[in-house]
Amino acid sequence: MNEVKEKQPLVKEAGAFLSSGKPMGKREQTKLNNREAILNAAREVFAELGYGATTVRDIIRKTGLASGTFYNYFKSKEEVFEAIMDDGMRRIRPRLKADRIRSRNFEEFIRNAYRTYFDYLATDRHTFQMIRGNQTWFRVRMDTPEILAGLEEIREYIEEDIRDGNLPPVDSEYLMAAVVGIAMEIGDRMILRTEVEPKIAADFATTLVLKGFEALPLKPPSRK
Repeated sequence: MNEVKEKQPLVKEAGAFLSSGKPMGKREQTKLNNREAILNAAREVFAELGYGATTVRDIIRKTGLASGTFYNYFKSKEEVFEAIMDDGMRRIRPRLKADRIRSRNFEEFIRNAYRTYFDYLATDRHTFQMIRGNQTWFRVRMDTPEILAGLEEIREYIEEDIRDGNLPPVDSEYLMAAVVGIAMEIGDRMILRTEVEPKIAADFATTLVLKGFEALPLKPPSRK
């Protein structure tokens, strides 16, 4: 399996800023660091124990924080899991927007977007491990605010290409659902393989979306 990167570091106390652009005070930095500590601990515990077996106590123990601190941020492990999903989408959305800007047509956008998503799965170690052990939960938790906003952006990109004549006037909602569904299912399978290859996964998904299964390359015979 390809080596993957470590989790994201906690926010440093120096040089942090609020969304308004103002320097972040010590209290805000502490709150942000506590929340990140909980999310990072939860990623590890979900990966080690699986979502079903994990308890809030397991997450708290991993953080080293007091139980009261945990409940200042989250009410349950379900809320923590949803926050992790939203956190992942917040990381992906700017990359997808950059893919959109640098792509000259719909084909390039789809290919770049798939590569971005599959690279994310393969290189974020704790997300990678957590998904491996919790595929079912990742499929069903698609209704968090950040994820819904991300899906709507993809639909809007499709609508833009339809208006610009780069796509025929297809059902943009159905096409968005198909594009996202393919990404999730292929991503799930990709990370279960011994060799995790985002480019191959992205090429396969792109060809399937644009040309259908008849255009897919044949799988080489297995080596004995």
